[in-house]
Amino acid sequence: MRRVVVTGLGMINSVGLDKESSFKAIVEGKCGIKRISSFDTTNHSVKIAGEITDFVPEEVMNPKDVKKADRFIQFGIKAAGEAMMDAKLDTYDGERFGVCSASGIGGLIAIEKNSLICDNRGPRRISPFFIPSALVNMLGGMVAIEHGLKGPNLSAVTACAAGTHAISEAFKTIVVGGADKVLVVGAEAAICAVGVGGFSSMKALSTRNDDPQLASRPFDKDRDGFVMGEGAGALVLEDYDDAIKRGAHIYGEIIGFGESGDAYHITTPAPDGAFRAMKAAYEMANQPKVDYINAHGTSTAANDKNETAAIKKLFGDNVPLVSSTKGQIGHCLGAAGAIEAVISLMAMRDKILPPTINQISPDPECDLDYIANQSRTMDVDVVMSNSFGFGGTNGSLIFRRV
Repeated sequence: MRRVVVTGLGMINSVGLDKESSFKAIVEGKCGIKRISSFDTTNHSVKIAGEITDFVPEEVMNPKDVKKADRFIQFGIKAAGEAMMDAKLDTYDGERFGVCSASGIGGLIAIEKNSLICDNRGPRRISPFFIPSALVNMLGGMVAIEHGLKGPNLSAVTACAAGTHAISEAFKTIVVGGADKVLVVGAEAAICAVGVGGFSSMKALSTRNDDPQLASRPFDKDRDGFVMGEGAGALVLEDYDDAIKRGAHIYGEIIGFGESGDAYHITTPAPDGAFRAMKAAYEMANQPKVDYINAHGTSTAANDKNETAAIKKLFGDNVPLVSSTKGQIGHCLGAAGAIEAVISLMAMRDKILPPTINQISPDPECDLDYIANQSRTMDVDVVMSNSFGFGGTNGSLIFRRV
């Protein structure tokens, strides 16, 4: 079987506009959650999010093309460009280079905006760029155009597991010979009135509006819901032999992935779904010693309890160190898996594990070592990254140092 490695990374989120500044802020425990500034929250019960406030799309795109791309696509183009540059691919065969993109919701901002235009000004005033800018797969389409990638162009739309599933889909594509390289990019930008209002109506979000820096508190007893984030993560996946031949820097090898479905409830996670995805990844990787798990860790009552139980069930007396980075950047929904895979690989590179910030009150049902509040320096050779989504869709990845 072909081996698949990661040779390029890119990332943008509420604490940094690139992978290095983002990772530095995350390991330092800095928090990007603040009062929402992109729309009027007066009538909203939730007024906070991990919003990116200093991004200028014209710096990464032709200004004429900005209006053709929803904000999630703009983030994705930024992260993808960084990953491609990081991979140092001077030349490549575009026909053997694919794209796997991911988003949970896609162009929700464009949908909201054009729905209001339709209602208030009539259908003739809807933008001709509305449909293309809102489609999830247009992220992959625009990235492919930007870099001349003519291999398989696929998209994952599996809610908050989408970024992780895009990576596993890219892995499969290379293993079966459909491509030699695949650019994975997961992006999300759903911080808008209808997005925040929708999640809020489900009682899924934290309402700690007066203390946004402490609002997202994964595994803490007083957690009261997740905080929405936005951003993108990108990874260049490559056949191992090709990467070695060209002398590429290798961040890590994908040695296992697991996917499962709950068949249980549209939003509440099943007790065993996360466990089965993790177990599948662990067994595919031949049960290595896992040093660190970047948990899904949403700061919701059900997820954090279930994920903790699944980790304990799988690893028994040898539970790895665990942390969730959603306290720093919020929950980036369909982009979360891609962003957190980037964080996991950088943790392995730098031998430093990011903390779970806002660990204040112990929860008896969440009783693992979550690297509370302070990052931890240690050798890291194998990492796991988890993502679970609405609809009962689960994904887990395992990376190994090469």
